[in-house]
Formats: sequence, C-alpha cells, structure tokens
Amino acid sequence: MGLPWIRLDTSMPDNPKILGLLDERDGHRAAFVWVCCMAYAGKHGTDGFIPKTAARFVHGRTSDFAHLCAVSALKVVPGGWEIPNWDEFQVSDEAAKERRIRAQKAAAVRWSKSEHAKNTAESGKGGQP
Repeated sequence: MGLPWIRLDTSMPDNPKILGLLDERDGHRAAFVWVCCMAYAGKHGTDGFIPKTAARFVHGRTSDFAHLCAVSALKVVPGGWEIPNWDEFQVSDEAAKERRIRAQKAAAVRWSKSEHAKNTAESGKGGQP
C-alpha cells in the first residue's frame, strides 16, 4: 500500500547529486523529475522502482533520466529505474519489496515485447515494394 507522503531530507538542496544536476543544462528540470520519481514510488508503494511506463507521470524526458543516472540519483534496472537506497530513507516493508520485484519483472516483459514488436516492424519495412 502506498503512502500519501515521502520523506524529503532538508539537506536535499545541497546534496551532491542535486548540485551536480544544477551544473548541467536542464538540470533543474531533472531535479524536479527526481522529486516526482520519489513521490511516484511512495504513492504507489513500489519500493523505489519507477517503471518506464511511468515516465510521463513523473514529467520525465529521456534526457532527464540520463542526467539522473549520470549523477547516480537513479539506476537503470530491467523495465525502468530504481531510486538507490530507497529503503534507507523511506518507509519500506517486505510487501513493498515483493511488489517492486513483481513490477520490475512485469515491466521488463512488457518492454521486451514492445521492443521485439518494434524491431520486427522496422525490419519488415524495407523488404517489400
């Protein structure tokens, strides 16, 4: 079960990850996406897992996720991203961990199917007149 709140450390504005983002173009935007990722994970009880299908709900672009991964604010995992050390800073339990594992597996299956369909469609475009 998700929560209506998350813990946000008061040192977040001067966290090295945030400071690294702010030095980059569109870093402010990526920092906001990071906060939205934490809110999404808390709300949905995903134990820090953000599925690729949720990217639009956290207002993230591909470049935002690249920035966040570059400063280790997110980590790429099958089917999406993971917020490192989620359970050190947020409320987490075994049920949430199990939901995260199930969600990761389901997202990985969905994305592998969509990538396969995309690749199949692209390979068939040029073969017929």
